[in-house]
Amino acid sequence: MKLINSFGPNPRIVRMFMAEKGLSIPSTDIDMLRGENRKPPYTDKNPGGQTPSLELDDGSVLGETVVICEYLEEKHPTPALIGSNAQERAEARQWQRRIELNITEYIYNAFRYSEGLGLFKDRVHCIPAAAPDMKVSAQSWLKKLDGLIAGRDFIAGKQLRLVDIVLYCCLDFAKDVGQPLDPSNANIAAWFKRIDSRPSATASLSPNWADMKMRG
Repeated sequence: MKLINSFGPNPRIVRMFMAEKGLSIPSTDIDMLRGENRKPPYTDKNPGGQTPSLELDDGSVLGETVVICEYLEEKHPTPALIGSNAQERAEARQWQRRIELNITEYIYNAFRYSEGLGLFKDRVHCIPAAAPDMKVSAQSWLKKLDGLIAGRDFIAGKQLRLVDIVLYCCLDFAKDVGQPLDPSNANIAAWFKRIDSRPSATASLSPNWADMKMRG
């Protein structure tokens, strides 16, 4: 098994997930900033062209961040970062769906269409005019989430779950590229600080993140 790794918030999700589980997997790096992930031989393995990917022992490749984490959870169920029973997993996945559909996808696309346009304009279809509304939509749902997590240590309840890692890595990246954290969201601010203080948050950063001025 081998992790095909790169700079970016999504590869960081997998690295942070692995760190929380105490997993070490051999890895190879691909230069996402130079577009190596958007052409062969990488796209022969992962036609979606995104990073990271997980190459399994039989040569098959998993190319979706959450799917990779769920695969690792099934192979290494302790500690449970999705859930230890059907109800816990369902609740965690419910929050995962809400966060991805209403927050992280808006944030990432808003970046691709605005601050990251120079990097992405020749790689994916970009809609610059949509970026401002996407930023507003993401912030609106973050405001809603701030109320929903009142009294909770983590998004899905009392324990760290994959959904916390997914949102944290997104917000930590976005805050330095035109989508800062709103300090009026006091519950999210406290939650963010809680996740940011975990050793896995630092351990999962790419070695060159400071030079790039982006946390990925």
